[in-house]
Amino acid sequence: MKITGFTFIRNAILYDYPIVEAIRSILPLCDEVVVAVGQSEDATLELVRSIAPEKVRVIETIWDDSLREGGHVLALETDKAFDAISENTDWCIYIQGDEVLHEQDYPAIRTAMQQHLADDRVEGLLFKYRHFYGSYSYIGDSRNWYRHEVRIVRKDARIRSYKDAQGFRKAGQKLRVAAIDAHVHHYGWVKHPQQQQLKQRNFNKLWHDDAWMETNIPALTDFDYSKIDSLRPFTGTHPKVMQPRIERMNWGFAFDPTKQSLSMKERFSRWLEARTGYRIGEYRNYELVK
Repeated sequence: MKITGFTFIRNAILYDYPIVEAIRSILPLCDEVVVAVGQSEDATLELVRSIAPEKVRVIETIWDDSLREGGHVLALETDKAFDAISENTDWCIYIQGDEVLHEQDYPAIRTAMQQHLADDRVEGLLFKYRHFYGSYSYIGDSRNWYRHEVRIVRKDARIRSYKDAQGFRKAGQKLRVAAIDAHVHHYGWVKHPQQQQLKQRNFNKLWHDDAWMETNIPALTDFDYSKIDSLRPFTGTHPKVMQPRIERMNWGFAFDPTKQSLSMKERFSRWLEARTGYRIGEYRNYELVK
């Protein structure tokens, strides 16, 4: 069973992406990791090339900055990395530049890939998500955060990254996937407030034109983390590869979980989900294989 990881990145240093941690978190599971590195304004290319050169293969790309609708350029960059994977690969592990796997989940991930290898019904594997916000101590727990996404797919040219690269489709159809008991730790909302604000201005350009940006993204120095509806304390452990970054955290963030800003609809949805596991209106870009 051959396993290849893949990802894309640009300006990782400028916008403080934990790309080193992301790649290192999948390396123990992979025979090779393909990284599409976009032309950057910093030393991202050199940084990625310094990560386990014996296993990490870099392809250099140029982003189409004229694509400013729906984050589609992210999907195109994902596909560039995916297309560079060797054809004899069985499973492809996708990780984004702000996502990290926990080493405690490696056994479950390996078992799932082996278990479903010969089952042609299963085209991908579905992970659970933990979305950290403000600091490494809080997790977003409202309906604004997606609970699951596909992060392992078969090597099949018909599989393409979908919309803004959140998931995948095969020949335009939802993937048939099996759920596994493993989490992706998403750290995209944990940065110094200055870098978070810088990232927001740059990232939103992939979805919107300049007029929208001027109206909706304030020209602030620091990102305002206080405008969040609901968080809960994180009581688990972080991946080992994240520990040095966590120890370097140099800003403060505090949140009172008892002071939530939730609509009645959101409160009812949370009540229902707590009792049944069902989330009203949940977006699912996949079909679960029973």
